[in-house]
Amino acid sequence: MKKLFISLLLLPGALFTACTSVPESQQPQHVDYMLTNGTIYTVDSSFSVSEAMAVSNGVIVGTGTTQDISSRFSTDSLVDLKGQVVYPGFIDAHCHFYRYGLGLQWADLTGTSSWEEVLQRLEEQRRQYPNTDWLLGRGWDQNDWPVKEFPTRADLDRLFPNVPVLITRVDGHAALANSKALVLSGVTAASKVEGGRVVLQNGNPTGLLIDNAVDLVSTKIPAPDLQEQTTALLEAQRKVFAVGLTTVDDAGLDLSTVNLIDSLQGAGSLQIRIYAMLNPTEENMLRFFESGPLKKDRLHVSSFKIYSDGALGSRGALLLNPYSDDPHNHGLLLSQPFYFEEMAKKLHANGFQMNTHCIGDSANRLVLDTYAGVLGEHNDRRWRIEHAQVVTREDQQKYSRYNIIPSVQPTHATSDMYWAGERLGQERERTAYAYQDLLKQAGLLALGSDFPIEDINPLYGFYAAVARQDEKSWPEGGYQAENKLSREEALKGMTIWAAYSNFEEQEKGSLEAGKVADFVVLEKDIMKIPVRETRDTRVLHTIVGGKKVY
Repeated sequence: MKKLFISLLLLPGALFTACTSVPESQQPQHVDYMLTNGTIYTVDSSFSVSEAMAVSNGVIVGTGTTQDISSRFSTDSLVDLKGQVVYPGFIDAHCHFYRYGLGLQWADLTGTSSWEEVLQRLEEQRRQYPNTDWLLGRGWDQNDWPVKEFPTRADLDRLFPNVPVLITRVDGHAALANSKALVLSGVTAASKVEGGRVVLQNGNPTGLLIDNAVDLVSTKIPAPDLQEQTTALLEAQRKVFAVGLTTVDDAGLDLSTVNLIDSLQGAGSLQIRIYAMLNPTEENMLRFFESGPLKKDRLHVSSFKIYSDGALGSRGALLLNPYSDDPHNHGLLLSQPFYFEEMAKKLHANGFQMNTHCIGDSANRLVLDTYAGVLGEHNDRRWRIEHAQVVTREDQQKYSRYNIIPSVQPTHATSDMYWAGERLGQERERTAYAYQDLLKQAGLLALGSDFPIEDINPLYGFYAAVARQDEKSWPEGGYQAENKLSREEALKGMTIWAAYSNFEEQEKGSLEAGKVADFVVLEKDIMKIPVRETRDTRVLHTIVGGKKVY
């Protein structure tokens, strides 16, 4: 451990010395290392700030003043932080960690300013990887383009007539396929799928697939082999450690992926902590309903991820009243209403958490009422609504009444704010991305990013929650400023509240004695610097289980 720590905290200006000996009668506890003279945000119940921390065997054994910790503990490895700032390891309460890793080999279409730029990036991707069976991309958003209409397959057919192409919209709830991909998948104008739509123009498919219709094509893509899967997980780990994440809640995994994660963690190559939400497949239910939840040091499986509707950007979110900019469209319910009740009863009976994707106000109402009927008013099952994006005033109260946790992603608000009013209308928009309103009802928020839909950096989410502005500090005063979070609330949402939403608050989420030594060192104090600077603050070091991983 000493060798590990010598490479652990080579902080700028850090000073390593041996601790001064103390009288034997005081019997100080010997620890692996101590941090002193820092600013340590413990995020404990009183949100106290300490100067020093002692760690042994990957666990925090004490926090307090430098004098207090130096008198209670001894070590051969002492680091003087010289005022540097330490926070609990950041937790992303909703992301797609494995899918993000796989997508690192796809064409990156995020931030494209036009359809022409999308095509240019696809051509570049094909030149770089000319022998792949499929051309895949992700991240385009027509709302960012001068012409905000959905694209069609025409240009994809012209540029890539002989290779199947599938490019997924930023929200993951719509995709565009070329003719080659449609033919290989057997998709025609007559293709129908519950909870999805094959978009037609003049009686022919445009190539645009909405929600469940995406699966008609995506399931035909060859599955990655074991090496590709392993590379995806390890590369995703490298990326998230660099931004200070120590736990990720991966929303929607199959049994084979969970088994691979378990194997890699057992071998020591995968060190990220993962809270796995299972896909509601028969295989997953058969395996885990029989054995019950799985809890290991770095892998926790005790929840299922359910989808109720689509996304607002692709007009698939299920609304009580039609879209303001599409008056004949209410969005999509991805399964029949009875499905959600059946799943809720099954998960409740087998001791699993139910975490349901809900964007539109109609979807939120349906699922909140389903939860209420199964949970009752007094429970500690911690069932979650993922996204909770548009929730009526009436339905917001159900979070408190039935102890339901809103799991929200602050960067969704600042990504969608440019066009959300067009989709929803002014009055309905007031109940969208209403994080402060939801916090008042639920008492806590689990904050995540939904990456790769948004950026993996949790400090982008912190900034979005507190400022409600984009990277250019727009709009002045913040988008729907009444729903800003305080800095303390935002930090809790990505640490202790996120841990609580995972049933892990006794072991992580704050820097307290007895909890795992997961922490991050930042170059600046995000609790005090101008809020605009928080977004660009760099991570200096990420520590998991007492060991440096970045």
